[in-house]
Amino acid sequence: MLSVHTSPLAQPGTGDAGGMNVYVLQTALQLARRGTEVEIFTRATSSNVPPVQEAGPGVLVRNVVAGPFEGLDKHDLPTQLCPFTAEVLRQEARHQPGHYDLVHSHYWLSGQVGWLARDRWRVPLVFTAHTLAAVKNAALAEGDCPEPATREIGEKQVIAEADRMVANTAEEARQLVELYGADADRIDVVPPGADLARYRPGDRAAARAELGLAADERIVAFVGRIQPLKAPDVLVRAAAELLRTDPARNLRVLIVGGPSGTGLERPDALIELAAELGITDRVTFLPPQPPDRLVQVYRAADLVAVPSYNESFGLVAIEAQATGTPVLAADVGGLGTAVRHGETGLLVAGHHIPDWAAALGTLLDEPRRLDAMRGRAVEHAANFSWEHTADGLLASYAAALSGFGVGEAARPTVLDGPLATERTNLSGAALLGEGGQVRSRALWRRRMGVHR
Repeated sequence: MLSVHTSPLAQPGTGDAGGMNVYVLQTALQLARRGTEVEIFTRATSSNVPPVQEAGPGVLVRNVVAGPFEGLDKHDLPTQLCPFTAEVLRQEARHQPGHYDLVHSHYWLSGQVGWLARDRWRVPLVFTAHTLAAVKNAALAEGDCPEPATREIGEKQVIAEADRMVANTAEEARQLVELYGADADRIDVVPPGADLARYRPGDRAAARAELGLAADERIVAFVGRIQPLKAPDVLVRAAAELLRTDPARNLRVLIVGGPSGTGLERPDALIELAAELGITDRVTFLPPQPPDRLVQVYRAADLVAVPSYNESFGLVAIEAQATGTPVLAADVGGLGTAVRHGETGLLVAGHHIPDWAAALGTLLDEPRRLDAMRGRAVEHAANFSWEHTADGLLASYAAALSGFGVGEAARPTVLDGPLATERTNLSGAALLGEGGQVRSRALWRRRMGVHR
């Protein structure tokens, strides 16, 4: 797997880390549990990270030095693709020919690297865009910067070259075809998921006590990167509108996340907006939370808001519903799939503040309806798990391999030592048997000096 611009080990909600990080890590872990060894190449952003880390049994993260560790954002990274690609190819050259069976690139920058690796290694390239420039530019938040033309050109190149594409939803598949001319026969729709063992209903009072929140307030939470694209300001303005008409309303807005992207230009903009609207005492800010604390955020909230201008899917919406918390979301992108309108939450067309205030008030003022949504939310979220996602990816990989050509990607991988007879292929079966995996991991650690 290639994830150039953000590490799967980074804390979501900081910098460029978000849902894609969760997706890459969780799918890699699930694939490894099925016997498919995964190596994830990402760009090192600190001199303190080791060259290789073990993210879990059968999953290695390779931190590639490409450009300065700090001071680069996604728009600067195309200038570092050459050194990044060179290191990826160098790592492969250390192994016997045929070490990698397939390349899965995440985001267009990784797609550019994967395109070259595919041609050099003669293995299929699977591409997941996660977001698309043409879609983002068609629905920009006020004051936000459009994606550069170089990105859209780069996306078109990768989409034309990829052997298979994985779309999060049918809507994203349609966008790939209509906006980028993708071949519909090479697109597989595989929805992302949630860690259903972690994100499940729990004690709301205990969650609020742990987070230092009042037990009797109505709490609406926003979880994500604080930037115009994610539109946390829409929630703050809608809450202010409700409080303007009813100052006695016992409402609290909980913002969980850190500035990112164009939001870094004014990192305190949301704090300033709350002050300007006169609701500073009604808004609580928390930094990005690790998973064991994030689940408590979802449990503590009466409602989770996802007001984004664009979401290819919206992992936050599924995670929240898995804990039994309904979602109020913008009717954009994959959120129409992630949320069942009127059953597990509400979808709002557009970002008109009176509409958001009305939808917010409707849910908070109808506790019976909100309670009924809780149970349906858990049932709906059960359809989205990382296990299901891994099943879909394995099917896509098998299709990519079968269509790549006999004698190229379909050829058996050459391994030395005791692993040589245990490797099979990706046609739905594990790459290695359980015993082979254990020996393989030990061999990796000895050879590569892997840090656990």
